[in-house]
Amino acid sequence: MPAPRSNRSGGYNFGTFAGVFTPSILTIIGVVMYLRFGWVLGSVGLPKTLIIVTLCSLITFFTGLSVSALATNIQMKAGGAYFMIARSFGIEIGAAIGIPLFLSQAIAVAFYTVGFTEALTMAFPFAAGWDPRIVGLSTLAILAIIATFSASLAMKTQFVVMAFIALSLVSFFLGGTPAPEAIAGFDPAGSALGDAGASLGFWTVLAIFFPAVTGILSGVGMSGDLKNPARSLPLGTIGSVLTGYAIYMAVPVALYYFVGDNRDLLLTDSLVMMKCARWGWTIIAGVWAATLSSALGSLLSAPRTLQALANDGAVPKLIGRGFGKKNDPRIATLCAILFAAVAIWLGDINAIAPVLTIFNLSAYALLNLSSMLEELMGNPSWRPSFRVSWVFSALGFFGCAGMMFMISPLATGVAAVCSVLIWYVQSRRMLVSTWGDMRTGLLMYLTHWLLGRLSAFEASAHAWRPNLLVFAGRAEKRPRLTQFINAIAGVGGFVNQGDRAQAREAIEHYGYGPLKPNTIVFGDASRQHAEAIIYALRSQRNVLVFNGETGGSLVGDGDEFYLDVWWRGMSGNGAFMLALAQLILRSPQGQHAQLRMCHILEPGEDAAQTEADMAKFLADERIPGQVVLASAKVDPLGRIAIVSGQSPIVLIGLRRPFLGETAESYGDYLDQVKRTVSLPNAIFACAAEGIIFRGMFND
Repeated sequence: MPAPRSNRSGGYNFGTFAGVFTPSILTIIGVVMYLRFGWVLGSVGLPKTLIIVTLCSLITFFTGLSVSALATNIQMKAGGAYFMIARSFGIEIGAAIGIPLFLSQAIAVAFYTVGFTEALTMAFPFAAGWDPRIVGLSTLAILAIIATFSASLAMKTQFVVMAFIALSLVSFFLGGTPAPEAIAGFDPAGSALGDAGASLGFWTVLAIFFPAVTGILSGVGMSGDLKNPARSLPLGTIGSVLTGYAIYMAVPVALYYFVGDNRDLLLTDSLVMMKCARWGWTIIAGVWAATLSSALGSLLSAPRTLQALANDGAVPKLIGRGFGKKNDPRIATLCAILFAAVAIWLGDINAIAPVLTIFNLSAYALLNLSSMLEELMGNPSWRPSFRVSWVFSALGFFGCAGMMFMISPLATGVAAVCSVLIWYVQSRRMLVSTWGDMRTGLLMYLTHWLLGRLSAFEASAHAWRPNLLVFAGRAEKRPRLTQFINAIAGVGGFVNQGDRAQAREAIEHYGYGPLKPNTIVFGDASRQHAEAIIYALRSQRNVLVFNGETGGSLVGDGDEFYLDVWWRGMSGNGAFMLALAQLILRSPQGQHAQLRMCHILEPGEDAAQTEADMAKFLADERIPGQVVLASAKVDPLGRIAIVSGQSPIVLIGLRRPFLGETAESYGDYLDQVKRTVSLPNAIFACAAEGIIFRGMFND
């Protein structure tokens, strides 16, 4: 097991407690616990409340495990969740998550600041008349000074905050049943809960509670300022999740013990914890501490996410410029402050709250997915010192995805559209990364898995595609042949170039699993190919022999042309050639083509009836085309040359070798065909694959 790698270049070199555990736990322990836990308990009761806490914490715990695995497998730098996602899925997907994640972290500063303002006015009646925007902006200014000029001071400040939160919890657990006078005069109509003061269903309550446990990215966001990220991130992240879970399980039990089944009080009084605490003022101090610490934590992590985006070129490089020995991201911090200030000034930002939560969850989901895929693929580069089963990461991924829809399907859709747009813009910029990501390995893994699955199925006409093995010399000297091959193999087909000198060996050994060549293409109808053609046909490979000349173009640009199929019915080569014609018609090379079903009348054959039957066949098969009949008075092959002399693409059936026929005899036949059919663009086709081509059509 490799030793954890550390990052000691620049930054503050925080340890586990200061750099990860503290910002994470202070974001987890927040206003939901102080002001909404009573409502959760009153809505669903104690057993379901404990189930909600457990389910939500499990998702965060699984994500923490995935983050730990990812962090111990790479050289962690600044950027936290963005850095890990970008190194796993590439800059484009990383930016699609990282930019919204920065915005959510920046605007989260506004949420916590507004929460502090509400708690301040709630505690002091004389402050009720203050303009909350002015109070919020003033608070933001103080936090901004701390975060901009000294992350170290911000971390030390958080220790004081943690002390207040710890004191408030001690005060609460030492408390008891609220005094009668404390609740006797309480007016539910004036509850700070407002519309929330009503009992809702289990899943709705779970969706409202879930943001309370989504604080681990605050610690992850400080990854570039950790002394040893590979050690600190697993310990600090998992430690904060478990600590938060223990507190969240204990609080509702104590609250139920203190209040009992007084649902009216739980549903309407947001300060019920304060009324239960031994020293009520400590709860208010805890609320202030929680909101300020969460705001400060977000104000520290958001700029570092933006700085990492700038360093990778996803946003302008100037934004990521660092200052001082500690590489403080002051420009990025200013951007975060501006976004937070705008959100505070607008006042009512509840409408976009679900979208911001969804962005955090989408980052969680991708972190879990990345860890799961890395573990499943088992690449040599995947050597985390903290190993996690892919099952846990999968549970985290699907839990996050399900929770996103539980919180708000609309917000999930909006967030998805925003991420896709960012991904599209970044993809158009053609950014080049200096690291390798998992995309190539993932495609290889999926290809290997799909090939294994494909091997279990027999080939069928319904999904047939030509997998070509071409013997035609240098492709640049055969533009007509190249155009034809691109036309029939452009969608779902494969093309391999073979050595004409070793044609038989290539036919026998080319391919992998079920993707062996099923159609062999020869560049001309020379007798020198007779032996290889016979071997290919007897090996149940279809054969195409191109009679085209070198140079020129197969089809003109924008000019309409005929695609002729010389038809002798569905048996033999007819269905095979018609299938090829359909592929050509659907290709860019054949978009201006018109299909002609050409037929040489046999002696005594009724021309009118034959034409009617062929026209009906085309109509029944929904194939646009016209019927052309040719008299048999002239030599059949010569007649083909007369009718299709101006058609750029002409498909003609090629007979299979007779039983026991020698290469010399079949070579004579090929020479005769080549001499008689003087068409530069004739393609001779012979079906030999072990599938029923007429199964594509309603014959």
